[in-house]
Amino acid sequence: MTLYEELKWRGLIQDISSPDLIDKLNNGGLTFYIGTDPTADSMHIGHYSSFLISKRLAKHGHRPILLIGGATGLIGDPKPDSERPMITYEEVAHNIEGLTKQAKEIFGFEVVNNYDWTKDINILDFLRDYGKYFNVNYMLAKDKVKSRLETGITYAEFSYMILQALDFLHLYENYGCTLQVAGSDQWGNITSGIELIRKKLDKEAYGMVMPLVTDSNGKKFGKTEGNALWLDKNKTSSFELYQYFINLEDSMIISYLKMLTFLTPEEIENIEKEHLACPEKRIAQKALAKEIITDLHGAEEYEKAVKQAESLFSGDVLNLSADFLTTQFKDVPHFTIELDLNIVDTLVNAKICSSKREAREMVSGNAISINGVKETNLERVIKKEDLIEDKVLLIKKGKKNYFLGTLK
Repeated sequence: MTLYEELKWRGLIQDISSPDLIDKLNNGGLTFYIGTDPTADSMHIGHYSSFLISKRLAKHGHRPILLIGGATGLIGDPKPDSERPMITYEEVAHNIEGLTKQAKEIFGFEVVNNYDWTKDINILDFLRDYGKYFNVNYMLAKDKVKSRLETGITYAEFSYMILQALDFLHLYENYGCTLQVAGSDQWGNITSGIELIRKKLDKEAYGMVMPLVTDSNGKKFGKTEGNALWLDKNKTSSFELYQYFINLEDSMIISYLKMLTFLTPEEIENIEKEHLACPEKRIAQKALAKEIITDLHGAEEYEKAVKQAESLFSGDVLNLSADFLTTQFKDVPHFTIELDLNIVDTLVNAKICSSKREAREMVSGNAISINGVKETNLERVIKKEDLIEDKVLLIKKGKKNYFLGTLK
């Protein structure tokens, strides 16, 4: 299987700018770039598939450049339905620092910032040296612009594609970069860069776009959609990633294994067979979680996430840290722990039960757990030594209702 055939098999190619690119991909030796704007200080899983392609191409002898859009991030790539909120220079600088560190740690390739070659261009040079190569009718025909014509698009947003084209031209002239790779929503910007290089330099450049990674509802992963799974483990823990991937629908899982891992076609096909034979074992989901978490955070983080999941599932809460419980149960009802109070009064005061009668029935009916241990003693008194690390207490009512108590 050639590189191009493998990328197609994995579902990683939606379109290429020229059939000539196929042989160039298979033969190696291209310098290419892939970029992201600093709208946050961490990349998310939506970036992961796109940026993984830098590793895939590097393994076949291509040279990757990772571009962080310090300039384009100040303007904002037009959204299909509304204007993107502008962020401050200070926010952009903070986000650039975080993304640069992350890109080097995870992907290990050269990182550039387009602010470095854009900041000194004045408006007259911008219009004369770049703007004159763009026909307004050509720009209006681009999908992102076209989708905004009825609701309106600002001149700043309209100019975004010129800025991105300028990036491609700069990298072509200064780095020998002949290929831009991106998600499919960047096709219009990529082809604008190809056209600028052709018109200004009379040279040929290439573009390749991938399908966007979407969740089960068809929404792309990202900050805008509110479903971002961050690559920074301090923003999305390894456990949260593990829980997300382990609960993925069967309909999504094989395509994710193809797009988001380096498992070979043979390995994925074997996993698929095992998964179809015993879907309840979630073999494919576990394989996906292992590959992604290990690649992002290391084998130790993956093993820790598995142990945490097993402890939580089995009710072995005492083996979990207070910080872990506070983070993972941040969205459940919280209450303040009152020490030396019996279990019935505790349940009522914490609003876990509506009355002492209900509290007694719950305890007697084996429906209350404290830190993963069933509690049936109506005289049980909550002591400080019951708290995990002297900080928190996890109470479960029934099968699914959790309540987290913290000491005042």
